[in-house]
Amino acid sequence: MPFGKRIGKPKLLHSKQVLSPLRAATADDYAIYASYRPSSGGGYFGTLKVVRKPDNRLLFPFEGAPPLGPFPSKHEGVAAAEAMAQSIIQGDIATPER
Repeated sequence: MPFGKRIGKPKLLHSKQVLSPLRAATADDYAIYASYRPSSGGGYFGTLKVVRKPDNRLLFPFEGAPPLGPFPSKHEGVAAAEAMAQSIIQGDIATPER
């Protein structure tokens, strides 16, 4: 440090805290990944991942989540996954999980 140079107190920076709502308001606030996978015994299982975008929280699958299937066709597996996603989203909008 050069002689004669004063070091001042650290300055506190105050800023307005911007609160982004972590609560999802519409179905557009969710990411849905619905697909299928084949079953070893024949048929297809629906696969699903539902993420709440504002806080990046994984809502489905969760530990102990029920399997989606087996179904006789790929399309039925995906349809079941999409129906489950809509049910999860509507429930989360009504009573959000923290």
